[in-house]
Amino acid sequence: MTTFLSWPVLRQLTGPDVLGRGLAARSRRTEEITPRTATADRVARSVCPYCAVGCGQRVFVKDEQVVQIEGDPDSPISRGRLCPKGSASKSLVTGANRLDKVRYRRPHGTEWEDLDLDVAMEMIADRVLATRAATWQQTDAEGRHLRRTMGIAALGGATLDNEENYLIKKLFTAMGAVQIENQARI
Repeated sequence: MTTFLSWPVLRQLTGPDVLGRGLAARSRRTEEITPRTATADRVARSVCPYCAVGCGQRVFVKDEQVVQIEGDPDSPISRGRLCPKGSASKSLVTGANRLDKVRYRRPHGTEWEDLDLDVAMEMIADRVLATRAATWQQTDAEGRHLRRTMGIAALGGATLDNEENYLIKKLFTAMGAVQIENQARI
């Protein structure tokens, strides 16, 4: 049974913690709980998926499930801080509405179907190679070397870091694409 003398506001008014930020605000229940981060099996470092700032995140994992995502204090970009969207990114990862399968709708189809990731990746590779072969331009009308394709373009997302953008640029340039852009620059 809770007594009148154990109320936090009374402890605050009669004790040394007049602002109620320390012991006066603590209850028996507060003393018994532990943070989700304390029971995590491991911590993975990541980058927030929302914008081009690239804030660092610490992803706390227990039993191979994400239990918490917080700002990474070791990140030179965000120094442990996250915006409201970054702070809520755990729901992006663990939300019930998140798709965890490859969804595909065939040309002229009306229904979506689930594909195995390996099948989807092979389909993408086949289509990229076929498009490159069909649209390859070795030379122009005057015989100047072009060695390019205008049938493939790339638009990178704002959450890509410099290393990822570098690799994408190298990959698409090696395939002969010249239309390579990133939305962070547009």
